[in-house]
Formats: sequence, C-alpha cells, structure tokens
Amino acid sequence: MAGSGTGQDRLDKIVSLIAMEMGADVCSCYVMRAGEVLELFSTEGLNKDAVHNTRLRVGEGIVGDIAGHARPIALDNAPSHPSFAYRPETGEDPFLSLAGVPILRGGKVRGVLVIQHKDRRRYVEEEVETLQTIAMVVAELVAQGELVNPQEVASTGDPALLPARLSGTALTGGLSMGLAVIHRPQLTIRQMVAEDAEVELERLNAALATMHSAIDDLLAAAALAGLGEPKDILETYRMFAEDRGWLSRIREAIRMGLTAEAAVQQVQNDTRARMSHLTDPYIRERLLDLEDLTNRLLQHLAGRKSEADGGTLPDEIVVVARSMGPAELLDYDQRRLRGVILEEGSPSSHVCIVARALNIPVVQASDALNRVEPLDPVIVDGDHGQVFVRPAEDIQMAFAESVALRTRKEQMYAEIRALPSVTRDGTPISIQLNCGLLIDLPHLHASGAEGIGLYRTEIPFMVRSSYPDVQAQTDLYARILHEAGDKPVVFRTLDVGGDKMLPYIVAGEEENPALGWRAIRIGLDHPSLLRQQLRSLLRAAAGRPLSVMFPMIAEVAEFDAAKRLLDLELKRLGSQGVEPPSRLRVGTMIEVPSLLWQLPALLPRVDFLSVGSNDLTQYIFASDRGNPRTATRYDPLSPAMLCLLRRLVDACGEARVSLSICGEMAGRPLDAMALIGIGFRTLSMAPPSVGPVKTMLRSLDVAALRQYMAGLYQRGDHSLRDKLCSFAKDHGVLI
Repeated sequence: MAGSGTGQDRLDKIVSLIAMEMGADVCSCYVMRAGEVLELFSTEGLNKDAVHNTRLRVGEGIVGDIAGHARPIALDNAPSHPSFAYRPETGEDPFLSLAGVPILRGGKVRGVLVIQHKDRRRYVEEEVETLQTIAMVVAELVAQGELVNPQEVASTGDPALLPARLSGTALTGGLSMGLAVIHRPQLTIRQMVAEDAEVELERLNAALATMHSAIDDLLAAAALAGLGEPKDILETYRMFAEDRGWLSRIREAIRMGLTAEAAVQQVQNDTRARMSHLTDPYIRERLLDLEDLTNRLLQHLAGRKSEADGGTLPDEIVVVARSMGPAELLDYDQRRLRGVILEEGSPSSHVCIVARALNIPVVQASDALNRVEPLDPVIVDGDHGQVFVRPAEDIQMAFAESVALRTRKEQMYAEIRALPSVTRDGTPISIQLNCGLLIDLPHLHASGAEGIGLYRTEIPFMVRSSYPDVQAQTDLYARILHEAGDKPVVFRTLDVGGDKMLPYIVAGEEENPALGWRAIRIGLDHPSLLRQQLRSLLRAAAGRPLSVMFPMIAEVAEFDAAKRLLDLELKRLGSQGVEPPSRLRVGTMIEVPSLLWQLPALLPRVDFLSVGSNDLTQYIFASDRGNPRTATRYDPLSPAMLCLLRRLVDACGEARVSLSICGEMAGRPLDAMALIGIGFRTLSMAPPSVGPVKTMLRSLDVAALRQYMAGLYQRGDHSLRDKLCSFAKDHGVLI
C-alpha cells in the first residue's frame, strides 16, 4: 500500500504476495463496477487475458454469492456448489477448492478476494480471517479511487439534482423538513500493521477511557433528564462498551500484529460477516449498537471529534445514515435535528426508541445514501414511510399544508382530551393505552386515557444483556403503578419468542417461529422465570389493585397451569408477611383461535379477556403478518373476522366477563368504529391514536351503526371496509 506505482500495480503485487504466502495456486481480486457488476481486476494463477474481461453480476457464481450476502465462503469442492458458474476464459478448470471473502468498506461490498487450490482441501478459520484482514487493505485501495472512480459506483443512474421520492418503512411517526447531513462515522485506516503491539495496546486503553468518559457525559446530559428509558438504554450501551469478549478479540488482533484501528475494524468485519445472515431483530439491533461503538472507538483512536460536533451544520438538519446507535443520535444538537433516514433499522431499535422520545420522525429507506447528497432539501414523512429528496415546489407546498393540518388536528385532540369518551347517543367507551416503556407513561395523563389496557413487560427485558432479578423487576413495576396513580394497569406477562427473542433464552432454529416456542409456552417450560415475574408483580402492587394477563393461551389447561404458579406466589407472599394486592384480577389474551371453542370452560375461570387482534388475524387467516406478500392480503374488517368477534362479545356479555381489544384494530378510527358497532366498550391503543379515535366516537351514533352492521355479517365480501366508510361519510362520523 505504501509502495510506488499505480493502484493496479499495487493490487497485482498484493495478489501475487497472497498466493505465494498462503501457498495458493490462484489468488484473484474482483472489484465492484457500476450496475452491481464484479470485474476481475487482478489474478495470479488464472488466465491473464481474463483480467478486465471477466465480469459477474452480484449473485452470479460463487463470487457473486459472496458479494450478494457479504459473507465469506470456504469450499473443498467448488464446482459442486449450486452457485458455481463456469467461465472458460479464466482457465480455472483444474482448481477444486475455493475460499473467498467480501471486500467491505463503509458497510458496502466493494469487491471479492478469492484463493483457489487444485487439490481438495478444507480451509481453516485462520486462513479465512487472514483473507478478511487483507481485504481491509484492498478496500482502502478501492476507496481511494485508484482502481475505479468512486462516482461510478455511487451513481444510481438517476439524473443528479432531480426530485426523488423514496418509499420505505415508517419507524417513528411525524413530519419534518431539513437539509441532509450524511452520517459517515467510519474513518479511513491508513496503517494496518503495527510496529509495536504494546504501544497499540496502550493507545487502545487510552481511547477506551476517553470513550467511556464521553458516554458518561451523555448519560449526565440535561437533555436526558426526563426521558427515563433512553437513559436506561444508554446505561445498557455503556455496559456493552465494556464487554470483555469484544475487547479481548480486539486485543488479540493487536497482539497478532495489527494496529489498534485495524484490530477494531477487523473484529467488526468478522462480527458483521458472522451475524449478517441472522434475521432476529434483537440480534440485528445489538449489531447496530456494536457498529456505533466501533465507529466511536475509531474516532477516539484518531483523536477526532464526531462530525456531529461541527459548528457548520445547518439550523435544520435531517441525518442520513446506513445505521445509527442511540449515542450517535444524541451527538447531534437536538435543537437542529428534524428527522432521521436510515438504510437499516426497526421500530424497536435503540435509536428509534430514543428518537420517539425526542419526537423525531425516522424512516428506513434502503437506498438512501445513494440517492441523497449532502445539503439536499429533504422531507421526512414518518407517518407514511416516505422521503422526498429535493422536493419540487408543489411538494413543499403540500408539506406545509400537511404540517398545518397536523397542527390543527393536534389542537382539536388537545381540546377534547378532557371531554368524556361518550358516543353521540350516550354510550360510554373506555379508551386505554398500550405501553411498554417508562417513557410512554406521561401519555397516560396527557392523552386523557382511562388506564393502561396492555403493558408489554418484555420490552424492558429486551434492552438488557441478562434476565433482571426480582428486585429490579419489582422496582420497575412499582414505578409503573405509582406513575399510573389511580388509573388501572393490565400487565401482560413476558411475551417473547418468535420475532422477540432475548439473548439469554436460547430457542434454537424454528421453521415457523410465529407458531413456535414463545410467550406462555416459554413461561411454562421455564416456570422459575415466570414465577419470578409474578412474584415481582405481586410485591410491586403492595396494597394496590393488580391485573395480570397471560399471553398466547391456546387451551384452558395452559391457563390453569399459569394460574397455579400465580397462586403459589400469592401463598408465598402471605407466608412472608408481605402486603398482597388489594384486588387481584387474572385474565388472558385471545390470540389463538382454539381458545374460542373453549369459552364455556374458560369464562368461569377468568376476570377479563383482551383480544390481541394482530396475532388473532394472522392465525384466523393463516397469513403471516411479517410477510409482505400476505400481510395485507386479508382485511380484519372482513365478515369472517367481525362475525367471530361478535360471538366473543355475546359470550362475554352472558358470562359477565369484561372484554377489551388491544391490537392495532383498536387504534384505527374506522376499525374502532366497527368494533364499537360489534359491542366492544373498551379499546386499548398506542398514545397517538387516542385523539383520532376519541374524535370519531364522539361523532358516532351507536344505535344507527348496530342496525346498519346487522345486515353485513353474512355477506361474502372480501372486506366490509368500503361499506363502513360509506356509513361514516353518510352519518357525519369523523374518521
């Protein structure tokens, strides 16, 4: 890298050196060109005429497969691999074994580095790691533009400076506009090999100390004073920064001869390659936290401040990033930050939890970094998952109108906050909240909701690296009850599994996790975990009313088993002289359809039921709500779903068992109108839905709606949504 000659000359020397030192018959380097095409740029052992002539699309052949998945491959019989693509011009017929690694830079694949052997051989892990380290060197050569003009690869074919609309996923609601700031925390590593390992270890220790101090400063910042859960997340993040396994791997890489910066980057590349194929949201979110820490540590090693510290940022900014951690978000001046666009992220990621607390809209758009230039005007629509880049004048006018309309609606919702939740013809409806974090609790009083119909206890567990003990849980639940005051709270016991796995509960591979080992099934298989949670809830109540709800009950026997554990803990509480709850109510979620055919046995056993419409809908229609091809195929406002819910309402009414609904249906005004028409009188929803739903119900005549819906249940329509919309329009219902 430090030698003379062109970039091509140095790449040729690197390829020859790898082949010689690793005893390989072939070493080849493919570099990414425009249009996601991999071009053979240099080789030792293959036909030299193939250089700059052999090209593979991403996903084509083994080399294309490595680039497509951004992970290494090591094969002792490459021609037998299903992705193998034979290119006669390369002359690779004699070579049987192959090991290849992606050339990664800035989170993107810049090429592929490959070695081949004539004989059949198994590549050991150390050989693959060596190739990954060398690929870091080659990545710098590519990034410096000495092989391919960086503008060529960055180009998407769209005319520059023209308006563009990016469709993505809404992660945090809201609407904002600002100038784009590209968040590129990764540094260029100039020196890969260390001259003195001890000096590098001292540099690492000094950088870690300053990084920990900086995180402590964030924790103490006044901006976090009233944010509760984001501060808890940063404390967890601080503990992650001291993870022994992560630090020991970095130190080991330094002892093997790398500089501190190269060691940090190598460990991160290795971790990313190992975990990139995993789809579990919790694991992927922890990987984003680790990316944040890696970049932060590299900044401290280089003695550079974060680019967010710069005083040259515009007054209103929208940050565009591949991914971010919670601390990186808080580096930016909150007075200037208007929105965030991420290429990778999920609603439950730490950065989104913090952004939600700060009322900052976040949209995930997969191609944002290629489509947005620095200081581009950008509109972030966090309600609909859209980003408008360099918006035309008419779009900007529509944005201004949307902001004004949103302001007027919020003022209207604020005005009705203190008004009773009663329909136009005098039917009282109880509006309650779905919560899962301490930062949600202020909404309980601010929104005018009557209580918390669903407190998801699993979310605080997901930001921890180990299962919280009884005292930690007791303190949390006591704080929730205290914040709620005299308003009721329904605690759902731990509902994990499926797409919400915890790092300290190993479920293993499941072909269909939505139907697998999750929720009450985990609790009954690990009764000590469930008993500890129930013990904590009982202790936290201490003379106050307590409502406990068990999730994903599929048969009455499961409810009985869970209730027995609760009774054991109640008896234990009495033997220890601890004050019990003043009133204990026990219920279950209606999510699994099998329970609907056991209502005669179930209803005498429970104090209340709550419909989880999200899971119930996917199980009724056998339609995976996480699959984009089927998620919207069936409408919950279909005759089948509404008939089922009406029968449940009738059964609970006859048994005098209170019934609520806490799925997404309850928070959508039109769906909520239909639920009220069916007979639901308690709706639990996310805080932003309270205003729209309350506005709807106060304009609704229930008697007229019930009469209208009586003729709909036996229809064969795919959906009754249009007919319900027509009723709302004809009767002046505000939806």
